Amino acid sequence: MNRVRVTAKLIEWADLILVMEKRHAQRLCQRFPQEMACKDYDVLDIPDDYGFMDPELIEMLEITIEPYMN
Repeated sequence: MNRVRVTAKLIEWADLILVMEKRHAQRLCQRFPQEMACKDYDVLDIPDDYGFMDPELIEMLEITIEPYMN
């Protein structure tokens, strides 16, 4: 699986942005203030202390984002 860097174009494309921690949303708002100004985003409150593709993290994400998938 490839990692994807967040760009202004990706933010403009998104209908909803989900971040793991509040500081992630703050970083996006600082880096892309115009694009984030009118975007819906939610903080999942999942600590960002897991390794890439950690099975526990994947399971937690699947459970947490399920309500957004309907």
